[in-house]
Amino acid sequence: MEREISNGAQRLSLEDAGSGVPVVGLHGLTASRRYVLMGSRALERNGHRVVLFDARGHGSSAPPTDGDYSYGALAGDLGTVLNGLGLERAVLVGASMGAHTAVRFALERPERVAALVLITPAYDPQRFPAGLARWDALAQGLRERGVEGFLEAYGVERLPPAWRETITTVISQRLSTHRDPLAVADALAAVPRSRPFEDFAQLAAITKPTLVIASRDEADPEHPRATAEAYAEAIAGAKLAIEEQGRSPLAWQGGQLSRLVADLTARLPS
Repeated sequence: MEREISNGAQRLSLEDAGSGVPVVGLHGLTASRRYVLMGSRALERNGHRVVLFDARGHGSSAPPTDGDYSYGALAGDLGTVLNGLGLERAVLVGASMGAHTAVRFALERPERVAALVLITPAYDPQRFPAGLARWDALAQGLRERGVEGFLEAYGVERLPPAWRETITTVISQRLSTHRDPLAVADALAAVPRSRPFEDFAQLAAITKPTLVIASRDEADPEHPRATAEAYAEAIAGAKLAIEEQGRSPLAWQGGQLSRLVADLTARLPS
């Protein structure tokens, strides 16, 4: 079921389907809610209540009236979704920006978190702020020339030839899902300037069951494998998963992601 929830003036669009263990999905920067589980419905068919929502300024959600795309605001929106749906706690499944938001929320409100699945986290507190000129170029390209401008700034030609066509298609498809592309451009310029947390040492405070999903750098250099490994090392008891050599990243495989989430939830205390 599609619906809207409001956090003050901020309107958030979401889907809520299935019943059972609550799983809340948070997508990455420039993506939308479809790009957490990549369209897979396996979880909701197998004993899970799956909530997927568009972050502020993305997909069908309204842009913030105050221009705030900080991780504090993004984590606040997550709390609003949980409250609006009457969810005391949930398994949080976050990709990239969504992973960082989930971590921020878990540090602030651990009692609301049952478990974490962190898909290709890219924020490295030791290198912050990093690559701002590139983020600004992506924002400018999208703002001035739409998808073509974004792709030109992205530089698909720097990727291994085997992955160029796939990545071009995925980027084009996900950018076409936004009601307000200019809001996404604003987010591109703002989100990388916000810290979800200060230092990897803080992640030791997370005691919830955690799975970190990495990607190999050949296919996904924007989300370094070493960064995902750092998250898994910093969170006590966290497990790390990565695709086999030469295969598509796990982050792109909705069915496999759903199985990994289901395996994690099956081990949670009742």
